[in-house]
Amino acid sequence: VQLQASGGGLVLAGDSMRLSCVASGRSFNVYSAYAMGWFRQIPGKEREFVAYIRGNSGNGDTTDYSDSVKGRFTISRDNAKNTVYLQMDSLKPEDTAVYFCVTPRYTSHLPRRRENIGFWGQGTLVTVSS
Repeated sequence: VQLQASGGGLVLAGDSMRLSCVASGRSFNVYSAYAMGWFRQIPGKEREFVAYIRGNSGNGDTTDYSDSVKGRFTISRDNAKNTVYLQMDSLKPEDTAVYFCVTPRYTSHLPRRRENIGFWGQGTLVTVSS
């Protein structure tokens, strides 16, 4: 499975940005069964969970967010395009990080903990200037 993220760059605090991630390598008709998500790595820190969106095989809430981005970020997906998006609004300097698109190896796993991540994208840098 390959995950290609795009959309990073430099913005000012308070601005918005949308990241995209296209998945390939899975059969088209099973892509929608897997959860997709985003992690980020702030300079000098461990990679941390940002958000995930369930696959259509999951139950319960469709999305989940870290407390630090809840209410500002929105994750969504377009299964017809094998693509997951992260809409980031009201960006803060502390959101500056490399953002990684992720997906689990199994449909039953949710990409909220690192041990549940089966595949990582290459990362895209988001820089928020104050």
